[in-house]
Amino acid sequence: MVKDDKYYRDKLIEDVIFIMEHMAGQTPDSFEADPVLQDSMMFRLIQISESARNLSDEFKSSYAGIPWNAVYGLRNRIVHDYGNVSFTIVYNTLKYDISDLYDILKII
Repeated sequence: MVKDDKYYRDKLIEDVIFIMEHMAGQTPDSFEADPVLQDSMMFRLIQISESARNLSDEFKSSYAGIPWNAVYGLRNRIVHDYGNVSFTIVYNTLKYDISDLYDILKII
């Protein structure tokens, strides 16, 4: 299997869809009360960042509307400062920003 831009774009879409499906109907309180869901969603955010990092520079520059640095930054915050991650920021990212990312990815 060739791991090219198409492969990593498809992985991004897969992870984004997973997040949207599992965050549907979640409220800030229900998300905060479910540590398994939190871990699962943060794992997917890490996966999104890893896939994004593997995209070519040409691909990323073609889609400059995607905040690539913010994607990497959230991953770094989750991985390196897990105990201090703001669940409000994570929740808002999962509920709102991920669907925006999906809207861009699905037309690529």
